[in-house]
Amino acid sequence: MTHLTPSLTPDNRCPMFVDSHCHLDRLDPATHGGDLAAVLDAARARNVRQFLAIAVTLEDLPALVELARTHDDVVISAGIHPLHRLAEEPSVAAIKDAAERVAAVAIGECGLDYHHLDNHHLDKAAETPPSREVQRERFRRQLIAARELGLPVVIHTREAREDTLALIREHSDPAVGGVLHCFTGDLDMAREAVRHGLYISLSGIVTFRNAQSLRELARRLPLDRLLIETDSPYLAPVPHRGKPNEPAWVVEVAECIAAERGISLEEVAAQTTANFYRLFRAAAPDAPAEVREALRSAGLV
Repeated sequence: MTHLTPSLTPDNRCPMFVDSHCHLDRLDPATHGGDLAAVLDAARARNVRQFLAIAVTLEDLPALVELARTHDDVVISAGIHPLHRLAEEPSVAAIKDAAERVAAVAIGECGLDYHHLDNHHLDKAAETPPSREVQRERFRRQLIAARELGLPVVIHTREAREDTLALIREHSDPAVGGVLHCFTGDLDMAREAVRHGLYISLSGIVTFRNAQSLRELARRLPLDRLLIETDSPYLAPVPHRGKPNEPAWVVEVAECIAAERGISLEEVAAQTTANFYRLFRAAAPDAPAEVREALRSAGLV
């Protein structure tokens, strides 16, 4: 697999970062006064130069399309979160049509979440989550849509290890791949996903005091299979815990990985940026010009 050196930067002094998973349409009003332009400018000031805005419902897509139209460094996905309730499940054809219509670079966020299903009785005010059967069928359809479109999948998985891996093995295309986003599973699950062509994305959780197992994973997985993300406005990293998360803080995730691996921040930035464009190939035309040139030199576009 091609590795890129730290020269994959907008200049030779500042590493470039990508926030590979953020919910820009769910911005917390407390963040920069609710001004998305200010949020993105704060991230750009730290050399976060590309943002993948993630859909959790197909109804999100018009707002996400407007974000991408307004901001050249924002690309979007199209998909349905496993916990979103629907009156009627969209067909594979409907998912494909929605993704093509908005020029999505990925399908997702999709997957399985049994945690909220198993613990629903603890919050009687919450809506009943979709059943296991509904979640599995929804995930299956999105995997098939992604395979047929040749788009990577952005996968949410929580307390559903075996079913997640089984559906990936059966319905995804390793040549196209995808990512287990905001990963909190164990090293064995991560390695199995990597064997099937997936990347592993680490969020601010990796900085939490009780996340020793994730930091071990950050040390032991190949760097050319790691992505970084914020999942903002959720899961702010140390030292910002308790605040609404924002894309600028993806740098803290990269810093943690660099410290754990004993390598430079520039190396983490360069490789995770290259990984992003290798996986989300449709986003490459939106990369900064210098990055596109580096990608072409490495044979990635």
